[in-house]
Amino acid sequence: MQVVRGIPERAAQSSVLTIGNFDGVHRGHQALLQMLIAKARALALPAVVLTFEPHPREYFAPHDAPARLASLREKLLLLAASGVDRVHVCRFDARLAAIEAGRFIEDILVRGLGVRHLIIGDDFRFGARRQGDFALLQTDGASLGFGVEAMPTLDIEGERVSSSAVRAALAAGDLEHAARLLGRPYSIAGRVIHGDKLGRRLGYPTANVQMKHRKPALSGVYTVAVEGLAPTPVPGVASIGLRPTVTDAGRPRLEVHLFDWNRDCYGAHLRVHFLAKQRDERKFESLDALTAQIARDADDARAWFAANPIRT
Repeated sequence: MQVVRGIPERAAQSSVLTIGNFDGVHRGHQALLQMLIAKARALALPAVVLTFEPHPREYFAPHDAPARLASLREKLLLLAASGVDRVHVCRFDARLAAIEAGRFIEDILVRGLGVRHLIIGDDFRFGARRQGDFALLQTDGASLGFGVEAMPTLDIEGERVSSSAVRAALAAGDLEHAARLLGRPYSIAGRVIHGDKLGRRLGYPTANVQMKHRKPALSGVYTVAVEGLAPTPVPGVASIGLRPTVTDAGRPRLEVHLFDWNRDCYGAHLRVHFLAKQRDERKFESLDALTAQIARDADDARAWFAANPIRT
């Protein structure tokens, strides 16, 4: 998959296009991408995604923006796995926020991306003050030479599939529900970096997985499986949160204790799959009490894997 930063002045070829933030690439997104790719193959054109960085809600209200389900790197990996040919990552800034809907269609969609056919979600809005909608796209498409198709909302057992619904399930600790909406277990990917080695001193060494620009969508202690170290996922137990027993401030951390693993993994890019929630994060009265709880957490995770073996 080709990744392009920004929009060219003029497209080199026509495209079948979709537009969105695609946070988490959940089952609704996946259904839209399947439509995109099928149409692109039928027209013998590339399947192209236009997405934005940062998320528009992060631009307009950075302190109130929802937690991201995926970093940009994770999103691009998920889009590549779906079969998309090219992704344009457009910087969302004051200039883009101010562009009128008509100019967005002519300058970006038609001239810059050569849209031949556009597939969007049924609630898609765009342009300054969110004035652009499906009706405007249909009208302008008829005069400018591109087709427009809406992807209806995907419902699962009567629930609308959305990034907000996934966030709500994760916040409630309902990983099974989140996995149903995503079509896979929720995961976080990142590179292993050096930490303060506290886990090693307590007898439970951890891989400190870097989370860039992330307000985590979940917190607590979880049973996890980790990809990126061995041919098959490595089981473990993970803590994600602020570590209140150790510090009164700081950024959230994702720390994973890997079972039956004693090799160096600094610098490795891991994907941590969250399989079951064990408990909420809490503050302990001492490091000894914390260590005893970590031992119980590890035992609980091992028991979970004994009942639910990793499928390879």
